[in-house]
This record gives sequence, C-alpha cells and structure tokens, in this order.
Amino acid sequence: MPPTRFRNSQRGVTLIELIIVITITAAIAVGVAVFIARPVEGYVDAARRAELTDIADTALRRITRDLRTALPNSIRITTAVGVTYLEFLQTSAGGRYRAEPDSLGAGDVLDFSAPDPSFDVIGALPAFAGGESIVVYNLNPSGAVANAYAGDNRAAYSAAAGSTITLAAAKQFPFPSPGRRFQVVQYAVTYACNPATGELRRYWNYGILAAQPTPPVTANNALLATEVTACSFLYTAGAGARTGAVTLSLRIERDGEPIQLFQQVHVSNVP
Repeated sequence: MPPTRFRNSQRGVTLIELIIVITITAAIAVGVAVFIARPVEGYVDAARRAELTDIADTALRRITRDLRTALPNSIRITTAVGVTYLEFLQTSAGGRYRAEPDSLGAGDVLDFSAPDPSFDVIGALPAFAGGESIVVYNLNPSGAVANAYAGDNRAAYSAAAGSTITLAAAKQFPFPSPGRRFQVVQYAVTYACNPATGELRRYWNYGILAAQPTPPVTANNALLATEVTACSFLYTAGAGARTGAVTLSLRIERDGEPIQLFQQVHVSNVP
C-alpha cells in the first residue's frame, strides 16, 4: 500500500468533534440530574421525617407506659428556668388490706386509730423487690394531708410473709380507703423537657420529696430524645377526681423541618 493512503487511513478525532461530544454528554447529564434530583431529595426528606417521627413516638409511648403505673393523684407538673418537669410516683402493685377480722375473729387488721406495724392482705400478696413504700388513700400531690410526697399516708415496706405485710416502723395512716385499697410505690419518676439544650430526659429512683425537684438529684437518668425544640405537659383532673388526663406534646426539628406529635393519656385516680 502506498505511504500516502496509509497516513490518510489513520485519521483521528478532531477538536470540534470532541467538543461536540462533551457538550452533548453534559446536556444529557444535566437532564438526568434534573429528573433524579427530585426523587432523591424526596427520599432523603421522607427518611428524615420518618426518623424524627419514630424518635418522638418512642418517647411519648415510654411516657404513656409509665403514666399508666402512676400512683393515683400523684402527677404534678411545673416549669423552672424554661424546663418543664412531669413527676409522679411509680407503683409496682397493689391490693386490699384487711379491715375486719374473719369469721373466727382472727386476722391482722390495719388499724387507723393508732400506729400499726403490720396488716393482712386480702387476696394474693404483691411481689416485693425491696425498698418499696406502702401508700393508703392518696388524694393530693401537694399539701400535708393524704399526700404521699409529704409522707403522711406513706410507710416504708420491711417484709412480707404468708398474707401479712410488715412495715419498717409502725404507721398510723390518716384515712381508710373506701375500697380498702393500698398501693406499692417503687420510687419517683420525672420527665424533664429542655428546649434550650434540645433534650428530653427521664429521671428515676430518687428520694420522694414534698417539694418537686427541678431537676432531681440522681445518677439514674437517661436521654430519651434530642433535637427537641418545644414540648408541653398538661394534667387535667376528671369529673369527681376519679380519672385524669395528661396531654403530651413534643416537637422535634432537624434541618429546618419540624415534627410535632400529640398524645393524651388517661390515668385512674381511684385511691
């Protein structure tokens, strides 16, 4: 083959052709990006909303579960330095105390006229882990009368055997329960919502105090939610003070997008 014809057959890509290819590729890339960007952004937004909703829902469900074990008439709410505190006394069990002797005149009756160190339980004996208190006829979360926080109707548990509960010290409870009920209180629990730090925190197993602690002094605390920008705890007593409702609101925000959930918890106030 002649040298001239060989050189012509080796012709490469010109600069103009390369520019055209680059331009077309860029146009295609821009078009693809326009169509893909929206679905990707939508997926990221949906994933963020789902995560925030899950955080808020989990926190509210935990509060709801705890409130259902609250001692009747023990819920109290206050705000201090921008932090909202919800406190209650958590119960683990309850029962009925013996108010009268049996047909043979036997049985350890709970005496309300003088300090009494023990009493019989009608029915199954509650399970005790140690450190609990016995509360009879709690009517108020404040004041000095029938208030377990103040302690006039609360006595420390000591031991249980057979059907008898023994107190750490003899106690004269102020009022008998119309239903002859008593509750076993484990400890106080507080939920603290601080929008300034963006935290919702749970405190438990600290000293039961007449004045609501803000915050409680205890090493037993756990973080339930972060990125909290607003919250509201509201307690409303029902008609006849037999029931109550706690309204919970929690707002969490990330990247300028807020999620706000509401929850209402019905609690029994039958002491």
